[in-house]
Amino acid sequence: MTTPLHIGFIPLVDAAALIVAVDKGFAAAEGLDVTLVREVSWSNVRDKLNIGLFDAAHLLAPVAIASSLGLGHVKVPIVAPFNLGLNGNAITVSPALHADLIREIDGDRFDPMVTALALARVVAKRKRIGAEPLTFGMTFPFSTHNYQLRFWMAAGGVDPDEDVRLVVLPPPYMVDSLAKGHVDAFCVGAPWNSIAVDLGIGQILHFASDILVRAAEKVLAIRQSWSEKNPELVAALVRAASRAAEFIEHPENRAEAARILAQPEHVGVAADVIQRTLDGRLKISPDGTIRESGRYLLVGREEAGRPDPTQAAWLYAQMVRWGQTSISRDALETAKAVFRPELYDAALGKRAGSDPGPTGSFGAFAGPAFDPDDIAGYLASLAVSKRAR
Repeated sequence: MTTPLHIGFIPLVDAAALIVAVDKGFAAAEGLDVTLVREVSWSNVRDKLNIGLFDAAHLLAPVAIASSLGLGHVKVPIVAPFNLGLNGNAITVSPALHADLIREIDGDRFDPMVTALALARVVAKRKRIGAEPLTFGMTFPFSTHNYQLRFWMAAGGVDPDEDVRLVVLPPPYMVDSLAKGHVDAFCVGAPWNSIAVDLGIGQILHFASDILVRAAEKVLAIRQSWSEKNPELVAALVRAASRAAEFIEHPENRAEAARILAQPEHVGVAADVIQRTLDGRLKISPDGTIRESGRYLLVGREEAGRPDPTQAAWLYAQMVRWGQTSISRDALETAKAVFRPELYDAALGKRAGSDPGPTGSFGAFAGPAFDPDDIAGYLASLAVSKRAR
């Protein structure tokens, strides 16, 4: 006997563990009859999860936190017992903006501080001649894409609320928006950066792992009330997703995983584009330049699936930094409690006190070290911030 579950997802490569878990029978082996429902926007996924149309969802990590805090929408506590992906985003710019940045670059073009300072010079020149502000697309106000763009810009002295425009676009719409000149750049997850490059309309400027070496991106999100009523199903989902992530991370399985994800009902783009993402070997320029990174997207290796409450604290700190909420100890603890490593450990039979693998290491390219126990001090040391002082 199997239990039917409906799980929502967005067509992105970091939904891979869920998609592969269903396609390869890992979910069925756990007694789960999963129907995957493809959605276009994060608000759709959030709302359908919150009202119970979805039992679980592929969700932006910050949305799970915002929902639990009641920010930007109704308050529905969410738990995340599994990370579906760490990293995986990139900043892609139009050929025109890329040329402007290259003219202003003084140093290594792969160094995000160098490009942030170049962006500041481009912004200043545009102001002097009365040009429209640059427009950057990101996927949601409560998203790592938003915070990574802002972190990068602010490090170079660019105020993301005053000096440029940030607009929300669903991931599948990013490429058309760049092609039509509606945006000058965007930050999005795979495969949409690669699609823009392959079409000759974009250049990948940075992998998000240039900005933060290790950043929680998408989570397996479940309503807290449902998880408390169905602990066995939560554990079964974690085991199925973990087995799928392990499958994906074996290089000999990557081609098969890419073919599964390429299906029209899943991500729906060419398998070779998806395999490049999984291999961390991306074409970054229409001229064919390839850049490789073992950190571009972590699906299962380095204990990527294990939720880290310190990552949740960092995301909450960004919400405070950019004026989305005020700082409070209770809110911080609520945010951290969204990420549930103990549920992950219990599902996979890990002993209490065993080595959890890499944890708490963000590797930010600029700014002070992050201390989850002193968020006020961390924020006070940042030059560009919207936090009320």
